[in-house]
Amino acid sequence: MSPAAASVSASDMAAVKTSSNGVWQGDDPLHFAFPLLILQALLILVLSRLLAFLLRPLRQPKVIAEMVAGILLGPSALGRNGAYLHALFPPWSAPVLESVASLGLLFFLFLVGLELDLRSVRRSGRRAFAIAAAGISLPFACGVGVAFALRQAIPGADQAGYAPFLVFMGVSLSITAFPVLARILAELKLLTTPIGETALAAAAFNDVAAWVLLALAVAISGSGGSGHGPITSLWVLLCSAAFVAAMMVGVKPAMTWVARRADAAGEGGGGEALWVSATLAGVLASGFATDLIGIHAIFGAFVFGLTVPNEGAFAGRVTARIEDLVSELLLPLYFASSGLKTDVATIRGGAAWGMLALVIATACVGKIAGTFGVALACGMEAREAIVLGVVMNTKGLVELIVLNIGRERKVLNEETFAILVLMALVTTFITTPTVMAIYKPARAAGRRRLHRRKLQGPIPSAPSSPSASAAGAGAATANELRVLACIHGGQDVPALINLIETIRGHTQPRRLVKLYILRMMELTERTSSILMVRAARRNGLPFFRPRRAGEAPQDQVDVAFGTYAQLGHVSVRAMTAVSALHSIHDDVAAVAEDKRVSLVVLPFRKRHHGHGGGGEGEGEELGPEWRAVNRRVLREAPCSVAVLVDRGFGGGEQVSSEEVAHGVCVVFFGGPDDREALELAGRMAEHPGVQVTVVRFVDGKAGSEEQSEVTLRPAKTKNADRSYTFSTAVVDTRKEKELDEAAVAEFRQRMGTLVRFEERVVVGNVIEEVVSIGKSGEYGLVVVGKGRLPSPMVAQLAVRPAEHPELGPIGDALASSGHGVTASVLVVQQHDMTNADEVPVSVVVDGHAHDGGEFAKDMAEP
Repeated sequence: MSPAAASVSASDMAAVKTSSNGVWQGDDPLHFAFPLLILQALLILVLSRLLAFLLRPLRQPKVIAEMVAGILLGPSALGRNGAYLHALFPPWSAPVLESVASLGLLFFLFLVGLELDLRSVRRSGRRAFAIAAAGISLPFACGVGVAFALRQAIPGADQAGYAPFLVFMGVSLSITAFPVLARILAELKLLTTPIGETALAAAAFNDVAAWVLLALAVAISGSGGSGHGPITSLWVLLCSAAFVAAMMVGVKPAMTWVARRADAAGEGGGGEALWVSATLAGVLASGFATDLIGIHAIFGAFVFGLTVPNEGAFAGRVTARIEDLVSELLLPLYFASSGLKTDVATIRGGAAWGMLALVIATACVGKIAGTFGVALACGMEAREAIVLGVVMNTKGLVELIVLNIGRERKVLNEETFAILVLMALVTTFITTPTVMAIYKPARAAGRRRLHRRKLQGPIPSAPSSPSASAAGAGAATANELRVLACIHGGQDVPALINLIETIRGHTQPRRLVKLYILRMMELTERTSSILMVRAARRNGLPFFRPRRAGEAPQDQVDVAFGTYAQLGHVSVRAMTAVSALHSIHDDVAAVAEDKRVSLVVLPFRKRHHGHGGGGEGEGEELGPEWRAVNRRVLREAPCSVAVLVDRGFGGGEQVSSEEVAHGVCVVFFGGPDDREALELAGRMAEHPGVQVTVVRFVDGKAGSEEQSEVTLRPAKTKNADRSYTFSTAVVDTRKEKELDEAAVAEFRQRMGTLVRFEERVVVGNVIEEVVSIGKSGEYGLVVVGKGRLPSPMVAQLAVRPAEHPELGPIGDALASSGHGVTASVLVVQQHDMTNADEVPVSVVVDGHAHDGGEFAKDMAEP
């Protein structure tokens, strides 16, 4: 904002009224504090979210968008129009906006202190300590050197005292923004590598050192020219030290007791609200105390955050209560207000722009060179050492806090403030692109591809022969089923457990089931997300969540799977993956590879309201972002994949093995995916509470003169996200038919009377026949193959409008909203690399194209 904004008198503020009586009574809402604040917040949020969306492909943190939004709204861009600036951001409104934004900053710093694990700082090895020390000391010294040049080159910069100016400059160049750093490392999959562990440990130490240095800078800055001498600064420092000691000795044990009481009350318990309220009051009281001492109120909130134990559930619940309001509303106001106070026009002349370039270069060289040199001396490779230096150069949130405090204390004038804000923007902006350019860790392309697995094995020529039986009896591990089930939250748990119980078949020792649960969480800039990510660094990502002996389960997911493991005698291992949505499929594929699972189960919610699918209308389902994750898993998984479209499978509640009682229908058209579904049905049929029916559809026109020749060909004009895709592999249709016949014959001989088998001859609409099964109410689950190598009947469906193309034509018909299907659906895809490449297609019947394209392959004749 303009310099005039800083000179708002007390009488001006006293004349400002809070709310208006409305335009019908002659009041202009822009002349009143509250409606103007609403409009300002709306402008800031809309513009910052738009910029965040535009910068998302560059993987920039939100703080960049929020800062740029403030700069665009302020005197640097739109604010050059005096009428606009006076109407929407008049000088008298600045204290109101900044007071509301500072309240958000207060609670944000509490969350920063909450997420900072002091024990990890103490456990940091000598290498991390040495790297952090070098990453602070060298840029601090460089900042002090640049400060002398700035005082000579920038008019008015020498008005502040030497000591506070030098310290503020040193701190602003030596800081590392821990939250931004953690998110960048996690998104680039570097968090659990040695370089990521070192960077996190060094950044945690850097965080503590930076706050100590900033407290020193604030203390010695006094009251901005009030004339107080060094004795006052000494008293401020001593009182600050006493405050920290009192918090660590007295308040920390009290907060540990509060956390235990809150955990005992449980989530949603009557006592929990009391303890959360007490914690929030503690944040405010601590902020007031440090402001009373003479250092900024945010220090009190930060230190109070350090006193709250972060290993239990209480910290997570407190974080969940306040982080959305803080991070999505109040904090953007703070950083945008920094941009509003940044006037790029104050950087005048070649000398000033040269100083900007010097500050940016010094900040980068000091941090990178200091970190790089010590990292090399500690035995790190040169490429990893330079990457470590680049990520440690991340500025962001804490940097802007430092600059705003320096400006409030009149240590930094308008031009110096603008130079340092632009430095923070540039150094943070270049971090992610630079790391991605020079360091590309092995991802999916470099992953070991040793255990590509599927359920269906070779079809024996004599399945009932003694040799085959002996071979099966002698290979216990061959009967072990390893399943990786992916979930988003507690709503996925009942249907998933009921599905696993159905799949497991008999509970004989030879038919062991190992169940791996992977909770998928989107990596965001929320504090809870960063807390989850930081917990991963010692166990790998995705990481196990072990519980200590006697520790209670953390949430309903842990309780449900713990109960199932005990009662069902199933080995269950729970993991969590916290990643950006565009890369979380890498984590799923990595776990499937490492654990050598045969089947990955993905959620695709399609719930009716009410239990058991008996209600009217559809409920919630996965959003497009998570459906895109499912598509990438289907494409990249090193094993077979099943997508569960849940409509309350098993009644919507978890039941015991003895209470399982539902019908399962397997729809069989032919092809590898349908044969995999048939193999899965064989396991289900062994469960005493499951009645399996296999319905094989046979083309009624086959061999008759009415049969049409069906050909699929690639369609370049179609969108793969809106059209069905089929395999581009060359198909021997005759061999596929032989494999289908052999699989069906072997299955019927092996299962005998355990399975009801039915053949349906279809002459009319295939979709109506399939949908009638799902609508009948006879079956709780319908199992279908995805159909990447479709039979002629399924191939003709390729031109249908696709609502859920990743499920294939048959699965989509059963999952679509308008067909009235009440059964849950399991869409199975067999792992087969020769069929992995899929493209949208057009259908040709009798040589006439329905949708254009060039001839590619014939799916109907051998």
